Amino acid sequence: MDEFQMNRRQALIASGLGTLSLGMPGMVMGSDKVDASVKAVAAEKSCIFILLCGGPSHLDTWDMKPEAPLEYRGPYMPIDTKVPGMRLNEMHTELAKLTDEFTLINSMSHPGAISNHFDAMHNLLSGQSDKRVQQGMSNEQPYLGSHVARHKPSKRNFVSNAWLIKCVGPPVFCAPNIGIGGYLGSAYAPVFVGSANNHPAMKDFKPPEIYAPYDEPRFEKRKEVLSKLESDRLDRDQTVKDWSDLREKTYEALTRAEGRKAFDMHEEPDQVRQRYGMHPLGQNLLLARRMVESGVRFVTVNGWTGQADHDKKGPPSSSWDMHGGNMGMGNAFGNGSYGMGFCLPRLDQALAALLSDLKERGMLDNTLVVVTGEFGRTPNVLKQNPPGRQHWPRCFSSILAGAGIAGGQVYGKSNKYGQYPTDDPVRPEELAATIYHALDIPINDPKDPTGILRTLTTGKPIMELFG
Repeated sequence: MDEFQMNRRQALIASGLGTLSLGMPGMVMGSDKVDASVKAVAAEKSCIFILLCGGPSHLDTWDMKPEAPLEYRGPYMPIDTKVPGMRLNEMHTELAKLTDEFTLINSMSHPGAISNHFDAMHNLLSGQSDKRVQQGMSNEQPYLGSHVARHKPSKRNFVSNAWLIKCVGPPVFCAPNIGIGGYLGSAYAPVFVGSANNHPAMKDFKPPEIYAPYDEPRFEKRKEVLSKLESDRLDRDQTVKDWSDLREKTYEALTRAEGRKAFDMHEEPDQVRQRYGMHPLGQNLLLARRMVESGVRFVTVNGWTGQADHDKKGPPSSSWDMHGGNMGMGNAFGNGSYGMGFCLPRLDQALAALLSDLKERGMLDNTLVVVTGEFGRTPNVLKQNPPGRQHWPRCFSSILAGAGIAGGQVYGKSNKYGQYPTDDPVRPEELAATIYHALDIPINDPKDPTGILRTLTTGKPIMELFG
């Protein structure tokens, strides 16, 4: 255990958090003092990463091919946009109004024949797809949020890295390092917020226990006792002083109501909540905005749209895994839980509301929004009843907005059937490097806590995406 880990454990014990909190992930604190009575606004760079778990079809969402035969293009037509080459699904009625605010990448691709959620998510979230890099290190690779928490820890919130609705159901839908910090350690793993039975669209939604109000009289008494024990040693013992300073930061984080208030969804006007949509994805995106306002630096949102009333299929982790009849998921183009007719309007509503809300609040300049699945779907529609599409890692689409990303552009291009990129292919490495660049995080990490010289990713940022 290194010195920082020991100091942190000692400080948490001293401040009264107890052994329950010693392994609590995502607790990275800064020392800036903020008046809790003042509404927080994200002044430093943050990221809302919307992971459309399951892998949405690029041909039915953001890279439509209206000239292709029906067995490729599917039943939908694109909606008109003012950006040349930007072809959004006709159900994106709200997002089509905001094309000036985001960049669309239509040339995402996984090198190699990766066709399972597990590996594709790992590559996407770690920014590593080279087997030579991954070999023997599957349990060591931190994900994007962990690196952000380490390099840009929150100065106002007890948590720097959060995940809204943990991946549940079969482990095939979850990347291996989702709940850990890789070689950075558990201090940089995400705090998971919510579940299928406890999400912000529900009236009785409850925040994680780490945000629960503390026992103030007992807490203040413990502070007083510890202060007396330390007072005669601080001037002559630097180690004790370091522990004391870190303990004070813990006090500040616990006594600050700002983080807890982010979960008071009833404080939002009904009009705002309805704008996002009263469903899991809509309210999780609204909660993500509130958490960024309260100082959380990286919020991953599971793209679960909920379950259709007439079709209670699937766990809250894979709305976009639209195989159709061959896996019993119903019509991929229908109105069930795994149907575009149900999922896409909810995504359109929630994403458009988030982008507009961030813009109106003056937060988009400092908040990076990333929307992507772990891969796309087969260009050809499966010949089955009901129809669907299989996994397709060779080509998919992603959306980026905010934090310096220029709006109103399409980057990269796929061939006429959406089978593979023809211009400017983008690997997980380039996407990760672009995210780090937008958040002012250096890709090379000479101060790696393990003492090993590492790079966060081998990709380079796509500078053409920035305005």
